[in-house]
Amino acid sequence: MTDKPGSTSPSAALGILPLPGTVGAHSALRQIGNTPLIELTHMSPKPGVRIFAKFEGTNPTGSIKDRVARALVCQLERDGRLHPGQRIVEASSGNTAISLAMVARQRGYKVCVVLPEGVPPMIADTLMLFDVHLHWCKPLAGMRGAIEAAEQLAKDCGGVALRQFQNPLNVHVHETETGEEIVRDLPDVDVFVAGIGTGGTITGVARRLRRHNPKVRIVGVEPHMGERLQGLTCLDDHFAAPLFDISLLDRRFLVTAARSLQLMREITAREGLVAGVSSGAALHAALREAERMDRGNIVVMFSDSGWKYLPSRPWDAAERDDPDLDEVHWW
Repeated sequence: MTDKPGSTSPSAALGILPLPGTVGAHSALRQIGNTPLIELTHMSPKPGVRIFAKFEGTNPTGSIKDRVARALVCQLERDGRLHPGQRIVEASSGNTAISLAMVARQRGYKVCVVLPEGVPPMIADTLMLFDVHLHWCKPLAGMRGAIEAAEQLAKDCGGVALRQFQNPLNVHVHETETGEEIVRDLPDVDVFVAGIGTGGTITGVARRLRRHNPKVRIVGVEPHMGERLQGLTCLDDHFAAPLFDISLLDRRFLVTAARSLQLMREITAREGLVAGVSSGAALHAALREAERMDRGNIVVMFSDSGWKYLPSRPWDAAERDDPDLDEVHWW
């Protein structure tokens, strides 16, 4: 049902779970969310089509995964399954691991992360800075292999598995927080574009937007992976994210790393924003959608900032259209 002006929906209140009482007003955990919606005034191909970026790079670790890491850790605390000094174990290809490391440091936990080989080197460097214990799995094992390894590792070390890929709270936090923020800041959304990943962001936000406007189009984006990383894709035969509601999807794009990186660089050159590789991929899909429209508003998810990708200068290889770029899991 479309929200009526002035009405209060079941998810109207931002912040679905109250933070523990020990979290101070100025804690990093209280700075998560309420990210800006920024119009990309120099990117739209048509005067009547406006493109807005939900800029998640302003979260404490620079990505949207801060929202999920905070919510899942707080849930484990409330359920009595997590106590100070314990170890949290998770499978991740980058941003969730970094977000979890920050939340764990804030709350007094140790972290073990299972990473598929093929992630950019700066991901591991950042995690080592946080003193995270890293476990590597072969890329062909894919995300399913990393998840299974994390579950076994949690049992072996007596840790607690975070389970971002299975926990419905991953979807719920985006429906009641991320999606609610978008409706609050831009009630008239015609198209929403986001990476698929775990399925949490696109499913949660899509549900909130569809409740507000049943006609909004939902566009999903995935990386075009090389042969060694095929198991990491979401909608292939090997691994379908349990949280992803494919019935919400109107269109899907596969975007190469080269194209993603080219647009990542263009975002900085034209808008002055340093966005991540997945933001370039999402913008590619948003521009394709804009070409089909005469007028309207597109919201595109910029899931992380681009600062951590800068040391490897990947856009140099993108300019050469290097096919080996697709063998790196950039997002």
